[in-house]
Amino acid sequence: MRNFIRFLLRYHLFFLFLFLETISFYLLVNYNHHHRQTFLNSSGRFAAGVLQISSTFSDYFSLKRANEELSRENAFLRSQLPSPEHFEADQPFGPGQAPATLNYLFRPARVINNSVNKHHNYLTINRGESHGIEAGMGVISARGLVGVVRHTSKGYATVISLLNTQLKISAKLRETNHFGSLEWDARSYQHVLLNEIPAHAPVAVGDAVVTSGYSSIFPENILIGTIEDFELNQGEGFYVIRVKLSIDFKNLTHVEVVEKIDREEINELEKLTEND
Repeated sequence: MRNFIRFLLRYHLFFLFLFLETISFYLLVNYNHHHRQTFLNSSGRFAAGVLQISSTFSDYFSLKRANEELSRENAFLRSQLPSPEHFEADQPFGPGQAPATLNYLFRPARVINNSVNKHHNYLTINRGESHGIEAGMGVISARGLVGVVRHTSKGYATVISLLNTQLKISAKLRETNHFGSLEWDARSYQHVLLNEIPAHAPVAVGDAVVTSGYSSIFPENILIGTIEDFELNQGEGFYVIRVKLSIDFKNLTHVEVVEKIDREEINELEKLTEND
């Protein structure tokens, strides 16, 4: 308290000056129309600038929540698409579009761990058994195919990444519907190989590669990537096609887990056929 009084006594002239300046400024603004309008305009611009900066920071720090909300909305909208019989048989689909179907459920999830530099890469997502996630379900994102659920716990699940040499996916050329087997050669996290496309199939750089729909894991026409290069294996009569992935696995944050509603029925039927 004594130091505070000393401080006031030492700088009392300065504080008196500030007080008088404030009174003068108040009288000038309130009793002079021109100065009042100038002050109001200047203060308005200053306040707008401060609010804009504040809004920019607020938007930046709310991106995480916005992404999660968009992911939930995408999953909901996918689940609301009408069934395939409402479409013409020859109706084209754009890049990344799955054929609309009510036979699939889509659950949003966030990637909490990921790897791209191993032969057997996995992802971890923040959804598990308590959210309806089961092993064998497909995983996609807004930009394309991601992988397949491998193991689950109550609140989390691990996903076999498309960048895993043990994973093979049935894929096709979107333009011609010729299908083959898609796998990763462990060379680049941006590319995979599409094999078993017959030599008579028309293949061109830039053509889209999508899921074939010949499994109970993924819907048809989920985008995988585009053809970057290809060569014909003369001895076997099939193409080896290099596909540039549509997803950047080093920048993957939000995904959707795909559940085919009648998957168990299909699997049981196919097991019976295999045992014949």
